[in-house]
Amino acid sequence: MATFGNLTDRLVDTFKNLRGKGKLSAADVDSTVREIRRALLDADVALEVVKDFTARVRERALGDEVSKALNPAQQVVQIVNDELTQILGGQARRIEFSKKPPTVIMLAGLQGAGKTTLAGKLAKWLAKDGHTPLLVAADLQRPNAVTQLQVVGEQAGAAVYAPEPGNGVGNPVKVAKDGVKFARDKQYDVVIVDTAGRLGVDAEMMKQASDIRRAIDPDEVFFVIDAMIGQDAVATAKAFQAGVDFTAVVLSKLDGDARGGAALSVASVTGRPIIFASTGESLDDFEPFYPDRMASRILDLGDILSLIEQAQGAFDEEETRKVAEKLATATFTLEDFLSQMQQLKNMGSIKNMLGMLPGAKGMREQLENFDESEITRTEAIIQSMTLQERRQPKVLNGSRRVRIARGSGTSVTEVNALVNRFEQAAKMMKTVARGGMPQIPGMGPIPGAPFGGGRGKVQPKKKGSRSGNPAKRAAENAGIAEAVPAALGAGFGLGASAAGGPSEEELSSLGKFFGRN
Repeated sequence: MATFGNLTDRLVDTFKNLRGKGKLSAADVDSTVREIRRALLDADVALEVVKDFTARVRERALGDEVSKALNPAQQVVQIVNDELTQILGGQARRIEFSKKPPTVIMLAGLQGAGKTTLAGKLAKWLAKDGHTPLLVAADLQRPNAVTQLQVVGEQAGAAVYAPEPGNGVGNPVKVAKDGVKFARDKQYDVVIVDTAGRLGVDAEMMKQASDIRRAIDPDEVFFVIDAMIGQDAVATAKAFQAGVDFTAVVLSKLDGDARGGAALSVASVTGRPIIFASTGESLDDFEPFYPDRMASRILDLGDILSLIEQAQGAFDEEETRKVAEKLATATFTLEDFLSQMQQLKNMGSIKNMLGMLPGAKGMREQLENFDESEITRTEAIIQSMTLQERRQPKVLNGSRRVRIARGSGTSVTEVNALVNRFEQAAKMMKTVARGGMPQIPGMGPIPGAPFGGGRGKVQPKKKGSRSGNPAKRAAENAGIAEAVPAALGAGFGLGASAAGGPSEEELSSLGKFFGRN
């Protein structure tokens, strides 16, 4: 997640200095705490939050839980993880639905925080969970706000109540009140009221928001705040809390490149939990906020559970079971690959997903340079093949590859590269299907593992490719250069569980999802 990129780098570098030490002195702890303090202040975290946070970390780091630990460096990381979770809110918060529908949710915040777009994201998320949301256009001040909400509502598949044109015309309090009555009459079970903001906190905005709140008596008031505004987040949150009050915080633009202080400050300063996070421009870039998972992401320990949940929501379980069987029997085809890739796209941004892996900091540069359109090009190449070609790539001679390149708008070199990569993957699958452990070029041998097959024999190192096709020869010699770095499972040099890698429970969930017992 880009917002915490610099903070993550600083913290990871700080903990590296602790690795290998069998015992930590008071000087070691003080030095570590000092670096953490600097990293948090540079990330625009509120000073009062930083003081409390570092004081608690220092107290615990000097206590028995570290001095008696087998690995004190790991224990300090765990302490920082625990304390980060606490300042982010501790426990995950969920919407408190009304026992007597509709549940009324009011959105408040400054202009530009992303309230209108977030209303559509929330509506779509609720609809997936079986609810019937209604969007109410009560922002009658900002130019074209009503029109924007109608467009967002259509994209989200949600109904919009907009009796007034906006642009300064209409009474927002009356619209909000009538909207709730309309939802009750038409049996919508959730009402999302979009209200007006200002470029800055002022009395008029607060009065209007307060009037709307009194008129509709909402079950939830979500304060929407731009995660990139830094120290101003604290002052703005305090002003809204005093003038209108709110039940929870929603962070928008969490995919931005700012320092992220808002996210680490608001929950602690206001005592109100963060309930959702908006992580991109798409209506699907929206997720519940888990303080413990966010803390793990900040510390580069990964977020396997969120990754599993996204996969479960995007992949068809029966289809995935069939693919797992094909992988096990080495009968996986390009047709299967296309199907899985299309389901993968439904999970959202590949960069965001890879960022949830433990140790993602080690491949941040690769992630930043990752071209998501490469997936679209690969999809186009496979779709330009006939059914026979997808199922039997060996029939792809030169003339067929030229035809596929023209049909997909790519080059023959790109077609060759895709086919060669698939053939290499097929060989690896056959090795695994026989019970062997494939040797991945660029990653070196795996200690204690048999090579090439299930018989445990060490195969001689292969010589360079002798293919007459230059593109194929280059691809074969390069091998699978883009293999995921081995550092993925070893953030901070810790073991899997201590480093935030997948626990037994998480691996079990992932195994069940992929059709394995």
